[in-house]
Amino acid sequence: MSKREKKRRKTTSMPAASAGLLRFFEEETNGVKIKPELVVVLTASLILVCVLAQALLS
Repeated sequence: MSKREKKRRKTTSMPAASAGLLRFFEEETNGVKIKPELVVVLTASLILVCVLAQALLS
């Protein structure tokens, strides 16, 4: 392996961290839109139901 190839491997840079995120949020998709608050409430409700079911059935 030549010195040039070794140097090229060492200096390979990683892409910018926010580059993909900017492009992701620019795209509009036709899908179901759910508010984050609703997701948190539904998750907490499911956890509560599971804990109550476990307590009552055991």
